Amino acid sequence: MTWHCVPFSELPLLDFHNISQLRNAVFVVEQDCVFQDLDGKDVLAYHLYYKNNEGRIVAYARLFKPGDYYTEASIGRIVVAIEARKHNYGRKLLAKSIDEVQRLFGQVPIRIGAQTYLQKFYESFQFTQVEAPYLEDGIPHIFMLNTSLMSDES
Repeated sequence: MTWHCVPFSELPLLDFHNISQLRNAVFVVEQDCVFQDLDGKDVLAYHLYYKNNEGRIVAYARLFKPGDYYTEASIGRIVVAIEARKHNYGRKLLAKSIDEVQRLFGQVPIRIGAQTYLQKFYESFQFTQVEAPYLEDGIPHIFMLNTSLMSDES
């Protein structure tokens, strides 16, 4: 497995193109949702992605330090290519995302805005719903928080 986790300034242009292509294939085309994917936050994020043996990016997430997106650290734009889902990349990606947040920012709370149908998936990683459901781009979401990794000093 080839994982990469880099700030925007170190993200190869071709990789950013392929990440954008994956995000649009899933969030815009597959989910039939017209929205502004390039939201100006990519420049603040660390970009975590996995390249398969053919060099294709099949799993991706953005990682933010506390204060850059929410008060807490956060993980967003969590996406796995449709053909890679059967290989458990969603679980691998989220586990790796949590590990990288801890490595980069310490043992801090992590907030996500999750599509409601994935609530049980995120709960299996110790995320809990913290606010009422809301609509984002016409899709039901919930805010979830993982505080299980906080150090005693946090």
